[in-house]
Amino acid sequence: MSRRSTIKRRGNSGVYQARIYIPQDLQSHFKCEDKKVSLRTKDESEAKRLFHIELAKWETVFQDLRNRRNLTADDKADAIWQHYTDTLSRDDQKRQIMPTQADIAAAHSNLIERAKNGEITIDAKDPLAVLDATLEIQAKQSARQYDAKTRQNKLDALRKHLVSGETALISHEVTDYIDRNKLIIDPDSPDRADIAQKLIRAEIEALERTIERDHGDYSGAPKDPIVKPATGNSRMQAKPGETIIEVFESYARQNPNRISQDTLNQARRDIGTLVDYLGGNTPVQKIDKKAVREWKDLLLRYPVKATETKAFAGMKFAQIVRHNETVGKPAITPKTVNRYMSSLGAFCKWAANHGYLDSNPTDGMFLAKEKGNSTKPFSIEQLNELFASPLFTGCQSATEWRNMAKPGNVQIRDHRYWVPLVMLFSGARPAEIAQLAVSDVRQEHGHWIMHITEEGEGEKSVKTAGSMRVVPVHPELVKLGFIKYHAAIKQAGEKKLFPQAERNERGQMIADFSREFGRYLTRIGMKEGRGLSLYSFRHGVTDALRRAGHLDEQFGFILGHTSATMTGRYGQLPEGMLQQRVELINSISYPGLEIDHLI
Repeated sequence: MSRRSTIKRRGNSGVYQARIYIPQDLQSHFKCEDKKVSLRTKDESEAKRLFHIELAKWETVFQDLRNRRNLTADDKADAIWQHYTDTLSRDDQKRQIMPTQADIAAAHSNLIERAKNGEITIDAKDPLAVLDATLEIQAKQSARQYDAKTRQNKLDALRKHLVSGETALISHEVTDYIDRNKLIIDPDSPDRADIAQKLIRAEIEALERTIERDHGDYSGAPKDPIVKPATGNSRMQAKPGETIIEVFESYARQNPNRISQDTLNQARRDIGTLVDYLGGNTPVQKIDKKAVREWKDLLLRYPVKATETKAFAGMKFAQIVRHNETVGKPAITPKTVNRYMSSLGAFCKWAANHGYLDSNPTDGMFLAKEKGNSTKPFSIEQLNELFASPLFTGCQSATEWRNMAKPGNVQIRDHRYWVPLVMLFSGARPAEIAQLAVSDVRQEHGHWIMHITEEGEGEKSVKTAGSMRVVPVHPELVKLGFIKYHAAIKQAGEKKLFPQAERNERGQMIADFSREFGRYLTRIGMKEGRGLSLYSFRHGVTDALRRAGHLDEQFGFILGHTSATMTGRYGQLPEGMLQQRVELINSISYPGLEIDHLI
């Protein structure tokens, strides 16, 4: 729960009261932050006992709400057919207990026998007329006619309601279906009104069949096109251990691609939106082409930073998309949608390999890549402009990014200064550089190297196991003072090479810096729209190595594009192998680059 629930004794009465705090994600449902419940006792020990019982009840309620899922077209089809068949089933049961002529005759005989035995005194001249007038006989004789008239009256009323839009006669049926199937429908949403109207149409069809039965015709079939057997499987409930999220956790523990914890957490959040849409108790087998198609369509309308926006607080995935039609926040990009799809695709591939799915439903479902919007390398002119800007030469503030774009006397010499430069001459990823321990930068066989690894001191992670590698330090970095900086940090007793580099609440290393760096480029007039980012340095290294005559397959390992190796994990390379890497890194050059002023 978001806050710890408590018990408190009320002032005048002395009766203990429980204050149950509502989890933040469910507050919009309850429309409050807490519930106060009387424990009906003045005894503290008894109050504590009752408090835990009450708390367990509420936890069950919260879990039930979290397990609910959004209404789908399959649910509507199922509700329609189920209501139609249930109505006919109730009619069958009622007809089976209706009195027959034999029952009525038996009731007559019984009354006459009782009269003969003196149990009933008959004063009228016509004993049979008196007997017919009794309530028991009248009820049996008119039961069928009364039932037929009742059904006809309801049929007439439902037809009128269908025209007027009234739903009072069917509202309890809608509520019952929602509760039984653990669905999420806003009381005032168009979906609730729509399903109510459809159930009215289903009952009209069923009542028409019952009137046909009154005349001995049991051959009738629905004429309304929406009243037909449901074929969807949205109501499948998972067996223990086979919900989507339970199977995902098994996938995460095995981590077949050895992806970083950051990437794994991102995948968990991405797939969480699918679980939110389908429902927490949905079996993994429910992930099919239809589910992926519907989810992708919602993603294309899913607002940027939805979970950080107050307007969407406490809402489910589909509710956010619907509410954004009013709020109007921009939707995530197709590239981001494909990232969600990639997270699901890797999981589904594993699930198919392990027999949970017959095939990977994301195959062929990705969006076409955007043209002209991919990350581009910096040109030499842009690099010179960047390294002559305030972030590298002196700005007005060490903390406020807007003032970092203004010239001043404040020198930035932490990770914000070094990460771009190290990327420029190594091609390493920003998070890989920012998480380096002091011990990860050292001399091997007379050469300074950076050991990019998840081993050793500190909280570290890499994109894949193959990302662990040894990267020599480029001579230009030595000239710029990188080794001197390392020595100073080591002398200060720090364990991390960049002590101020932090992970965000999602566990992503310097994600805030990556975002702000792009904004910085815009502030200094280097960037309009997309194309340039912190990753432009990495693309620049690829181009530099190609200019030096190296083939992609000859330098992929230096960028972390390779399978895992023991040398990568532990950073121990033979001298000859290290020398080859030194020559590879030293071949990175940028003719016309002017950075001597940074020395």
